[in-house]
Amino acid sequence: MLARLMRDVIKKAYRQKALTCHPDKNPDNPKAADLFHQLSQALEVLTDAPARAAYDKICAAKKQAEARNQKLDDKRKKIKFDLETRERRAEAQSQEVAQNTRSLEEEIFRSGPGRCSRSNVTPKLKLKWKCRKDDDAANGGYSQNDLSRLLHKYGDVLNVLVSSKKKGSAVVEFATVRAAELALKNERGLNENPLKISWLEGQPEYVTPAPLPAQFASLQCQVRFLHIRLGNENMTLAG
Repeated sequence: MLARLMRDVIKKAYRQKALTCHPDKNPDNPKAADLFHQLSQALEVLTDAPARAAYDKICAAKKQAEARNQKLDDKRKKIKFDLETRERRAEAQSQEVAQNTRSLEEEIFRSGPGRCSRSNVTPKLKLKWKCRKDDDAANGGYSQNDLSRLLHKYGDVLNVLVSSKKKGSAVVEFATVRAAELALKNERGLNENPLKISWLEGQPEYVTPAPLPAQFASLQCQVRFLHIRLGNENMTLAG
């Protein structure tokens, strides 16, 4: 019943449309015959059950393809947006690092040796290591983060400036003289590419000997105790 009703609706719509595009009604329109032929073909497809089923299948497949393409477009847009977001963040971080580098360079220039008293400057150490001129990526095994991680165990590190012009060199600014002294005395860097560390500025008049780390001090106490114990045992045996 529903199928018959649909056919009646389609035929009625066909007759109404045929009145406007029939060649006899449009003698001045050179495309009228083609339009009327297409309209007749559409009527055949829509009123024939097998043809209508095939047509509906094609339409459904086309809609599914459009939906898939839309999902792909949305996914591509999201990937593009995420990529652009990461690039903007990386650019912002790069600009921040560059600004910090310039600020530290300006501070070092302003507070260089002979420009102010030692009490007015923060302690800074100069670091050197072997690095080939073409080794831009690895930089001899030391990056800004690597150096900060190595030296942070001695105390607060305020700034790390890795020179972009002179390969294999950096300046490290510490919060305290004690931290700088400990780093100078104890840090060796990588075994395969050791660091050479020296004062740049902020060196105290009398550098106090840097104490050994706690684990070494504890080990020394244990060794002394063992020597005393062995000496007492030897005296007992001799008696």
